[in-house]
Amino acid sequence: MSGTESVELVGDEAVSNIALAALLAALTAAFAYVSIPIPGLPAPVSFQVFGVYFAGLLLGPRWGGFSLGVYLLAGIAGAPVFSNGGAGLGYVLGPTGGYLVGFLLAAILIGAIVHRGLDPKPLSDVSLSTQAGALVAGLVLIYAVGVPWLAVSTGLPAMEALTVGALVFLPGDAIKIAATLALVKGGVLARQQSTTTA
Repeated sequence: MSGTESVELVGDEAVSNIALAALLAALTAAFAYVSIPIPGLPAPVSFQVFGVYFAGLLLGPRWGGFSLGVYLLAGIAGAPVFSNGGAGLGYVLGPTGGYLVGFLLAAILIGAIVHRGLDPKPLSDVSLSTQAGALVAGLVLIYAVGVPWLAVSTGLPAMEALTVGALVFLPGDAIKIAATLALVKGGVLARQQSTTTA
């Protein structure tokens, strides 16, 4: 392979990764409009985490982090991409902002665990147990950032913040992880990812 061909391949791969990162950022924004408010809880049951999972699994830590970074920056800039059309720096600095920061960190962590490097590799080379462990680790990280942020922002006692900001959502989180893994096992995500790793 000549140097020119190598540069072209790297360039094509970067373009593909940027395109998929932008697509997943848009998907995360779309999922923000699919939420179930629960009376008495500070945050609704949100489906944004699917975008986080997909970004980490498909794109690895570098491009997965880039995707969620684009999502966050778009929201801070005023695009209504957060839950229920929320936007702006004030929203990110509010009680649920820690979860948004956790999304970015979780995408990076999931990608790092699954791909063991900065760049994505085929999901077919990664065991389902590794993928599951990565998603669980990402979820734990989201709550590790989100719950203390919630407690500080609202003045809730630590245990109450943990209960209303994490524990009540765990059954739904288990279903979301299972659904993500089912898509992976069924090859839906793997086929999409093949365009960026081929």
